[in-house]
Amino acid sequence: MKMKILLADDHPLFRGGVRNLIQTTDDLDVIGEAATGEEAIELAMSLKPDVIVMDIRMPGINGMEATKKIKESQPEIKILIVTMLKNDKSVFTAMQMGASGYVLKDAGEMELLHSIRVIGNGGAVFSSDIASRMMNYFSKQEPSDNQSRVLAELTVREKEILELIVEEFTNVQIATKLHLSAKTVANHVSNILNKLQVTDRHEVKKLYNQSWDEIDEGSL
Repeated sequence: MKMKILLADDHPLFRGGVRNLIQTTDDLDVIGEAATGEEAIELAMSLKPDVIVMDIRMPGINGMEATKKIKESQPEIKILIVTMLKNDKSVFTAMQMGASGYVLKDAGEMELLHSIRVIGNGGAVFSSDIASRMMNYFSKQEPSDNQSRVLAELTVREKEILELIVEEFTNVQIATKLHLSAKTVANHVSNILNKLQVTDRHEVKKLYNQSWDEIDEGSL
């Protein structure tokens, strides 16, 4: 049985190159292509691929959000992020959204094929420079206070709401987006403020950005 691959990238030339590369193999098969995050979600549901090769920057729903939605409804599908973005926040976000790998678009053909196979067989893989920076980061014995508070103390739902606060969503907008009641969102926001020991949304955003700046200046 060939491993079923879905390509999600808004650049036809890149999709074509990856498709042609995969067609040279005996164990991989491209079963569909998407140019937007919405298309990736729809095709994931209808085609049931083993692996999705997912870009981050796409029109409409981006690759991160598409990854999250796909993993929520179909956790068995493996997702490999293939992008030009190598900043630390993108790597962390991809992991939080459920991606099993993160490879840069300048990777060699054999590295890309190897990454797809590793992901499809239940493993995790990262480009060599990304992996080395991650290991350097996680080898730190004492993460900063801000970083530990933002990334460790919050629940999954609180982290989700935190990111929307940083994007300047109102409580009502957050409630609509996450299909929650306004009261539930207000309670979560109150818990976030208490845990982060801040008094308002402006301080939440400042603390969040500071924590990522500390990671960017470090070794991840």
